[in-house]
Amino acid sequence: MRNIVNGLLIKGQKVLVAHRSEDRRSYPDTWSFPGGHVEEGETFEEALVRELAEEIGVSATSWRSLDHFRYVNGEATFHFYAVDEWDGEPTNLGQEHSEIRWVDLVGAHKMPKLTFPIYANIFFELDST
Repeated sequence: MRNIVNGLLIKGQKVLVAHRSEDRRSYPDTWSFPGGHVEEGETFEEALVRELAEEIGVSATSWRSLDHFRYVNGEATFHFYAVDEWDGEPTNLGQEHSEIRWVDLVGAHKMPKLTFPIYANIFFELDST
């Protein structure tokens, strides 16, 4: 089973979301978060730091575990982290995402084309902390 980490950068009452490129094999043209696969021998936290550096050019310095869920087909477990502090300015790097955007936590669950419906629970959890 694969493990996937996602970093939700939090700035005030906003969260950074990433639009998956239309040519992605998995979940194309949907809104998600920066992150990716945990490599062999890596902890979830090491993967989180690496993926955020690769995808948006930031170095996470403070985070907390939020939630996790196993995808319906049982082949992957997604682990979500709220990233409260980082060095650098988030910039869309590479081809994985066509856009990154700060959105208000209130109402974020109503965004069209969220990758998974469970994101609504995660937005609620962030908004209530």
